[in-house]
Amino acid sequence: MRFHLLTVTAIFFGTAAMAQSPFTINGNIKGLNGGYIYLSYATSGDAYTQDSTTVKNGRFTFKGKLSEPTQARLYYDKQQAMMSADASATLFIEPGTMTLTGDKTAISKSKLTGSATQKEQEELDALRADVNAKLKPLSAQYNKLNGQLIAMHKSKATEEEREAFKSKVTAVKDQMEPYYDQMEKIDMDFIKSHPASYVAASILRWRVSGIPLQEGEQYYAAMPAALQQSNDGKQIRKELDGLKMGSPGSEAHVFAKKDINGENLSLADFKGKYVLVDFWASWCVPCRKSNPHLKTLYAKYKDKGFEIIGISDDDRNDAAWKKAVAQDGIGIWKHVLRGLDMDRRMANKPNPEDISDYYGIHSLPTKILIDPNGMIIGRYGGGGENDEAMDKKLAAIFGNI
Repeated sequence: MRFHLLTVTAIFFGTAAMAQSPFTINGNIKGLNGGYIYLSYATSGDAYTQDSTTVKNGRFTFKGKLSEPTQARLYYDKQQAMMSADASATLFIEPGTMTLTGDKTAISKSKLTGSATQKEQEELDALRADVNAKLKPLSAQYNKLNGQLIAMHKSKATEEEREAFKSKVTAVKDQMEPYYDQMEKIDMDFIKSHPASYVAASILRWRVSGIPLQEGEQYYAAMPAALQQSNDGKQIRKELDGLKMGSPGSEAHVFAKKDINGENLSLADFKGKYVLVDFWASWCVPCRKSNPHLKTLYAKYKDKGFEIIGISDDDRNDAAWKKAVAQDGIGIWKHVLRGLDMDRRMANKPNPEDISDYYGIHSLPTKILIDPNGMIIGRYGGGGENDEAMDKKLAAIFGNI
């Protein structure tokens, strides 16, 4: 019965996806006795509404129009909201009349009623609660150590001191990984069991680039047509299309760049060979940890027609890129920068020079295996298989050569 009700709710709002309907939020936050309270939420595409209203004796009202359920952020102090997770609340609002109650000391725990979508979010929050409780102290420890590491950079600490301290930060992050894996499973199970949910679509939007293309396509196909046309649905489709460009069965984008030595390099020059394109960065700990293994693979197969091209995410720190290549001893293969332009990216403008965009790269490390005809035959890392599968693939290719 619950699944049926969620489906009906999503379809009801989805059938009028392009039409806007009014919403009202009547709020009462204890401890707020004046001033303003703020509400920001997506309207369509990349557009956001930033609204504010006055508070009198803790009470306030927001009114607006929405075409679909959407995630909103509520806060009363912008500076505190940036510094503390307790100073803002993330909620799903939707057309209709809703009531919000809470306390100034913990805005994040505010309760919103009258929103069926928010009720779904609370269902997911309950499923995540146990893992979040275990993650919380580790996250606090990681943030504290990371802050100290940043301070060390500013205080001109020696490289040896920074590297020694970085190992402490990495050790805490390694402890967090199993809980992130558990959280991912909870999220993906929720997506499977709630295909018509705007909450599930919101999660999938951020998870889809990290799962295999075929799996992502299945989740997208299970959505009602109206949800596919929602803001999150359109972004999921965009991510899938990008992932498809860098997945097996697609022709590899032929890029041309100046390499780390200032020489011209084009993927076209490697036709007739198997090429592993390694998307990495000097600051990416898992990337650096995988370099010894890549060196082993390169030594094993380079005389059989195997090449590696490193695509680094270090466009804003050329020196760190070159230093990492030297430190890890990976100058034995070719290296170029991806072509990241943050000014264009922040302005939401296309950047034809960014290699990562042509391969659907959203996490590092990710490796793309290209055959002698320029076709992608393997993806390992974000949105693909693991390194064990890569090793088996290479062994199968070169075993008879």
